[in-house]
Amino acid sequence: MNKKIIWGVIGAGSVCEIKSVPAMYKLPGSRVKSIMRRNAFAAEDFAKRHGVHSWTQNADFLFKDNEINAIYIATPPDTHAYYTKKAAQAGKIVYVEKPMARDHDECIKMISVCEKYAVPLFVAYYRRALPHFLRIKKLIDSGYLGNIQKVDIFFNRSLRDMEKDHPEKIWRLNPKVSGGGYFHDLASHQLDLLDFFFGPVIKVQACAKNVSGYYSVPDNVRADLLFKDNVVAKGYWNFASSKTEVKDEILIEGDKGHLAFSTFAHTRISGVSDDFGAINESYQLPQHIQECLIKTIILEIQGKGKCPSTGVSAARTSKVMDIVCNYP
Repeated sequence: MNKKIIWGVIGAGSVCEIKSVPAMYKLPGSRVKSIMRRNAFAAEDFAKRHGVHSWTQNADFLFKDNEINAIYIATPPDTHAYYTKKAAQAGKIVYVEKPMARDHDECIKMISVCEKYAVPLFVAYYRRALPHFLRIKKLIDSGYLGNIQKVDIFFNRSLRDMEKDHPEKIWRLNPKVSGGGYFHDLASHQLDLLDFFFGPVIKVQACAKNVSGYYSVPDNVRADLLFKDNVVAKGYWNFASSKTEVKDEILIEGDKGHLAFSTFAHTRISGVSDDFGAINESYQLPQHIQECLIKTIILEIQGKGKCPSTGVSAARTSKVMDIVCNYP
């Protein structure tokens, strides 16, 4: 089966410019028919620049278009559940930006409605399909590190001027819109990666506080995670660090070696194994960062493959974030 995906895009903003939408019209078996944006000038401008022949300010036009069979929801998280329900009721494939929703309860509602109307639900945790993270998973699964003993996440990000002066203008810092703060926006990728590597988290202990005083959501988080195969992970996140302390590293240790890599900063993998020696590899990212994941969606719809990032897997990450940020 070579079914073609015809996309309608809701919220054609900055994330769509390079990361996602170009992949949707460049990949074989996929094209973008129409985009929606509330601002008419911005919608028309985006459509012209990307060679999309139709645009609208009203998402209902996408749901009513019988040729469009897939909806990409690229709005902030507060509208993900609403648009997912509308798309599912229209019988369209759903691809939604991360985090999947504001909380786990909304995720469950999204999964349920997609199951009710028998439509696939995919989530843009695109690192699950990038070559260097696939390589890391292969090394873990092949026994390069032996039995995994522990994982450490170190992530520091310094405050931006806008976060100090006008945090109210940043939707990611408004929990009614984003579900949390930068922990939800950025750490969600790291938590999802660990789920991809090791499976579901079965126990969480955490502390999440705002220590800088510039906004209300947590800017310092520590979490202890236990995965199903007794893999223990510790995460340390500081979104208000000094510029000299900025860091982005994940370290995985086993009884026969270790691996070190970054989530966002670079694509290098370094490590050493008692049995297989040292490793030092670098990978090139695709121009459109979501291309690899979008390709898996196309292949799944065509019956030729499987997408690794679904509503079910993404909901697990949201559940962990709920526990971390509300832990007593």
